[in-house]
Amino acid sequence: MKTYTQTEEWNEEMNFSFYRMETLYELSNGEPDVPHRHDFYTILLVCKARGKHFIDFHEYELTDNQLFFVSPGQVHQMVEEVKPRGYCIMFSSQFLLDNQIPICFIDELRLFHDYGDSPPLALNQDVLERLVNYADEMEQAVQSNMKFKEQAVASLLNLLLIRCDNLCALSNENPQTIEAKNTLLKSFRKMVDERFAEWHQIADYATALNVTPDHLNRVVKNIIGVTAKEYVQSHIIVEAKRLLYFSDQSAKEIGYRLGFSEPANFSAFFKNITGISPSNFKLKR
Repeated sequence: MKTYTQTEEWNEEMNFSFYRMETLYELSNGEPDVPHRHDFYTILLVCKARGKHFIDFHEYELTDNQLFFVSPGQVHQMVEEVKPRGYCIMFSSQFLLDNQIPICFIDELRLFHDYGDSPPLALNQDVLERLVNYADEMEQAVQSNMKFKEQAVASLLNLLLIRCDNLCALSNENPQTIEAKNTLLKSFRKMVDERFAEWHQIADYATALNVTPDHLNRVVKNIIGVTAKEYVQSHIIVEAKRLLYFSDQSAKEIGYRLGFSEPANFSAFFKNITGISPSNFKLKR
């Protein structure tokens, strides 16, 4: 499967890689990406750019002073109109574990979203420069032969993530931060991640969370702007699009995999939300 970088650029030994965005642009001869996904986390610190960044089939403007977070499994595509300047930091779950950074730390930050909207953080010049300082230090450590190199890189990554989390906290409008303040929403999100292909009804989640469906819908709607039902549906749709785009499974097989008892039910559900049938979406690949 195609990745954002060529396979030889991924450091298998460290489970971590660091590249300048301009270098990646040159390696691809400025050709646009194709939609792809990979099994590691990606941070894009964008200093200068113009174009589009598609994440899980959502389109975001690619411009100066931005910070993107892409989770393992998310589909994304970079379409750059000019040569960018910035940093691409990639690391796996194994890298975190090898360096005593618990996975729950990433979950608590809520910088990385597995499904749905993954909007960039807009950075002012002062914040950008501080993050660039972290990135420059990380680059120097990666390129060095210093003792405890991997531990140094992990420490810098940890600091960068904490700094990004603090940045989120400064913006009351940032969805990651607003969401992190509500334990019910966090529990609901985690449960949806685990059960969305099995539980399609909000009553199932409400029962497991010991609240009423109305209360759950109200809390979710007040914080992230969509109902709990719409949130679950968005998970199903994103996963359906991923499978339709990347797998050789038929729409019928994907429907069964996502918990639909009849292919017609899956097709009607998909078309009602997206405006296109699963089969026609697959043909657009």
